[in-house]
Amino acid sequence: MATTDSMTDTIILNNANIYRYKFTEHFMAQLYVFSKIHQYDDRHSFKDAWQLWIEENDELVKTEELRILRLGYEGDVLDKMFKSGRYYFRKKSTIESEPKKRREYINVSKRLIETIDIHVTTSKRMKPSDAFDQFYKENTELVKEEIAYLSKYPLDIIEDKIKKTYKNRFFIGINK
Repeated sequence: MATTDSMTDTIILNNANIYRYKFTEHFMAQLYVFSKIHQYDDRHSFKDAWQLWIEENDELVKTEELRILRLGYEGDVLDKMFKSGRYYFRKKSTIESEPKKRREYINVSKRLIETIDIHVTTSKRMKPSDAFDQFYKENTELVKEEIAYLSKYPLDIIEDKIKKTYKNRFFIGINK
């Protein structure tokens, strides 16, 4: 029975244009262990340890090198391996980071967006900041209604949201 990596290789060989030549999971695990052991070595010590590791793991390295070349990689596979160990795996953290908490999205009314779109079509030759100032002056009542609509948020956040919405719609309108 074929391994998962060899089945993946067969599938990849049948498809054209590979842009990223990946190592097998087994090889990456071995390279990761080596990189973590030598994580704090200076570059000369790391390079010496690398040469020794290549010699000790000759069969593993040769097998992986042949596999990558067979897939169509045209560069120096040993250099690719070295750079992966030195610059990627060595610095890769073993601690999973907490996903960032997303802030709540603030919706503005359709009426505001439609009014902004109409204003943008008539203000394309103006600077975005001047166009926004003009929009604010001409649509004071609408802006007040929008502030009342979004009253559960602090005023500075509401004002920033209206301004950002205007500028985004302005740039969308210019690029149409």
